[in-house]
Amino acid sequence: MAPSTKSTSELESFANELADEARKIILPYWRKPIEVESKMEHDRPIAESPVTVADQRAEEAIRQLIEGRYPDHGIYGEEHGPVRTDAEYVWVLDPIDGTKSFITGKPLFGTLIACLKNGVPIVGVIDQCVLNERWVGVVGRGTTFNGKPVSTRGCSKLEDSMMYATTPHMFHPGEESHKFERMCRAVKRPLYGADCYAYAIVASGFGADIVVEADLGLYDYCALVPVVEGAGGVMTDWCGRRLTLQNHEKSKGRVVACANEGLHKEAVAILGRRWSYPDSLSAIVKGGALHLAVGICVGIALARQTK
Repeated sequence: MAPSTKSTSELESFANELADEARKIILPYWRKPIEVESKMEHDRPIAESPVTVADQRAEEAIRQLIEGRYPDHGIYGEEHGPVRTDAEYVWVLDPIDGTKSFITGKPLFGTLIACLKNGVPIVGVIDQCVLNERWVGVVGRGTTFNGKPVSTRGCSKLEDSMMYATTPHMFHPGEESHKFERMCRAVKRPLYGADCYAYAIVASGFGADIVVEADLGLYDYCALVPVVEGAGGVMTDWCGRRLTLQNHEKSKGRVVACANEGLHKEAVAILGRRWSYPDSLSAIVKGGALHLAVGICVGIALARQTK
């Protein structure tokens, strides 16, 4: 059940205030010399993750505004961690999604702000401060781009689709990389390097049809869900489950966003398919055994010729 119009309007307005505050802090650092620290997480496909003072200061400012306006609301931020995540309303924050783009001067990063009710994203903001572009999605009310309604367009078949992912290196070896390779073969063209911006252009119907990613944190995708779905798209985990606070551990940070239900059905048929590592290993072993047998036969034949 969607929350009341009054409550979503209030939350949407406040989310825009938070995005405005983040802009004020981030823009002065844009394409300026800035110190970059590295966060190391060795269990992830890409262990090193950069963070800057712009990330940290923007999140601190946003959190202060939330604490001042809604002290009973929870907060889940990338830079400063979670508080009160069992609250009815929880704000999920990523001050700069795409820090690598930010520190290299590429304007495809974004500030992500989401409001969750009972763990479900109901308001989402993608803000690109350099390009002065902002997408706002609200459950039951649709998605806007700089204040004007937008909707997904998208092709009808996966084989004709343009698919984005931030990088092919974000997929763990094994199941994730195997399934992503299958998706690359199934679509017309895989594209890389847009971070949250890819979801925004799918929502706007600018020509991108699908985004497939893995290894995402809650703060990486919560704001994207209302934006994509409010524009008429579909966004779930790889098995078709809803992306919620409660489902995060099950979803494992694997998400798929599609311009329409038809594409989503085809994508989940690949991404959600049961995958067994032993079966795949068996196929590799069998293939290796075949090559060994052929090698032995060739060796015997050559040996006979030399006699």
